[in-house]
Amino acid sequence: MMPLSNFPRLVQSVQRNCHIADARHAREMTLCNYLLEMREFYRWEHEVPLARALPRQELGNWISEREALWDALQADDLERVPVDEHSYGAFEVGAINAALVPRGLVYGGGYGRFGKPHFFLAQLERHEQRQGLKLFVSGCEYARDLSAPPASLLEGAVFLRRDALRRWLWEKVEIWGVRKADGALKSALECYGFAADAEAALERIVEEESETLILHELGEAMAEPLLGAAWRNLIASLNGRRAEILARAVRDNLADCLSTLPRLIEREATCSIHFHFANFEGMRATLFPLLDQAYRSWRESGNLDHLRAAARAGSAHWHEAALRLLRLHQSDPAAAEEGIAARSENPATLVL
Repeated sequence: MMPLSNFPRLVQSVQRNCHIADARHAREMTLCNYLLEMREFYRWEHEVPLARALPRQELGNWISEREALWDALQADDLERVPVDEHSYGAFEVGAINAALVPRGLVYGGGYGRFGKPHFFLAQLERHEQRQGLKLFVSGCEYARDLSAPPASLLEGAVFLRRDALRRWLWEKVEIWGVRKADGALKSALECYGFAADAEAALERIVEEESETLILHELGEAMAEPLLGAAWRNLIASLNGRRAEILARAVRDNLADCLSTLPRLIEREATCSIHFHFANFEGMRATLFPLLDQAYRSWRESGNLDHLRAAARAGSAHWHEAALRLLRLHQSDPAAAEEGIAARSENPATLVL
């Protein structure tokens, strides 16, 4: 493995860009989500074990200090990313990874929901080709921003962040543990043996559900040629959250019907099917009650036929629904956002 001469400087530059992105966007979250994300970010930054309670006073002081740092950085430009004697723009992901992958590192830089940039630098665990795409699987993270999407598709590459996935899972289980409600998450945890050994079960979940997340990103890649560059233009044009949430939910449902659900059903992956429906919520679920009904039928009967049929129907339905949103945008770009947002309030014409 080739040595990297300026690793500390690289980490510092990527982390600074993460801080700048957070300074501009982090406080746009709801207060509840903001505090949850800040707790998890503190845990990562201070290397606090997942099961250990956080020190309340120190956490409060750290939040105040971090917000002061953001205030100081908000107007700054993103730094170039230095790798040895070269430097790259923060979004030149392909070029940066061409230099970092031989050194056992991987870098991510792109835009997520609501136009927020996300950056990370991590240890590369493996990289391979899947369905014509590059797949990068990372472990320990050296730099990251407040929100850490566990998986993403960017310019012909899938990024799976196992550390971010592990932390996201633990937070989800902690929230569920307050009431321990019945439902898909409880079934998934029981399937993985969480009650007997939480830490061992968490590692099994990370291992198995890494593949589920990869399948979803592969589904998004399958959706791209069906929708074309016009879909990316549509998403980029949206300024309001309601319209973007609806559009992304339509595309997510299409990706799952093209890839995630067919593969899980084919493998009869019981634990992963429960896990998928533990995260089937919000607008995605509102738009697709047929799929929730199929899941309930499977739980009662053990027969996968209804799930299989729902996924098959969904692949055609969500493709057409996405094309309808595209036609709305192409016919009148100025009015499209209002029309898409209105459908989020009354989505009956899109529901399957």
